[in-house]
Amino acid sequence: MHWIKYFSQLNRSKTADDRLVMTILCRNEVDIIEENIRTHAQLGVDAFVVMDNGSDDGTREKLLALANEFELHLIDQPEQTYQQAKWMKSLAHYARDVLKANWVISNDADEFWIPQQNDHDLKSYLSHKDSVVTVKRHNMVLTEQVLDPAYHFSQAEYYVQYPFCYDKTAQMQDEKISMLFAPLSPKVIVNPHGFIKISGGNHRAKHIGKGFSARSEPNIIVYHYPIRSWQQFEANIQHRQKLLMNPNARMGNHYRRWVSILEQGLLEMEFKKMLLNQQQLSSLESLGVIGCLSRPIVVKPNSF
Repeated sequence: MHWIKYFSQLNRSKTADDRLVMTILCRNEVDIIEENIRTHAQLGVDAFVVMDNGSDDGTREKLLALANEFELHLIDQPEQTYQQAKWMKSLAHYARDVLKANWVISNDADEFWIPQQNDHDLKSYLSHKDSVVTVKRHNMVLTEQVLDPAYHFSQAEYYVQYPFCYDKTAQMQDEKISMLFAPLSPKVIVNPHGFIKISGGNHRAKHIGKGFSARSEPNIIVYHYPIRSWQQFEANIQHRQKLLMNPNARMGNHYRRWVSILEQGLLEMEFKKMLLNQQQLSSLESLGVIGCLSRPIVVKPNSF
């Protein structure tokens, strides 16, 4: 009967007691999870529910340490069945029932939800009427900087502003394309009261009030860092290869492409092909394909 609470609060004004909760499903994200938590805590997220899916790289230990500093609830999910939609729905329910969330951001460890106005936090753009709020997402661009041993993913400056409309056949078979420039699905923030379910990938949600109160929010943009180093990329695709042994596994074309290339022994060549040099950056920026961040968006641990 949680939908009753949604309708009862449609016209309620926001208060300081309203809570924004972020849910995250992660596995082996030790290189980025702390920056994710710190950044979003600074941007108005009140609490985190993180499901760890069998990490063995120190991610779980990092989360336990962060739980001493932030309101962070860690849930272990060791099954390697990749039931993302089911698990994210359960996390949204946990955020609603245990953490008393008014809004839930269903996030991934490699995504940063950034207000476009410097003096606003994420809750500034939300209301109790909201059922499903859809926001745009952009891939961050890889440059030759990545090859520097001292490189940190937060140094990335460019993002894909207008992606190329590669068709699905090209995404799987054309060796010349870069999947970082393929179109990206948006992401959603949901009101957990009246929430029904979220799709795999957290791109869409069903809600009792969606027919009259769903909307897009242009003042929040998600910046996506799917590839941060060769080591991280290789390990991720090796894991995806194992998941795809299940014939019922649902996964995006980009991962299916990269698993196929891994099996051909060409993954490192694919990685290096995605690294842009200065001339390529200048050309793509002049055409409006890529944009440059106006300010750093990631809070690094050593800045505290």
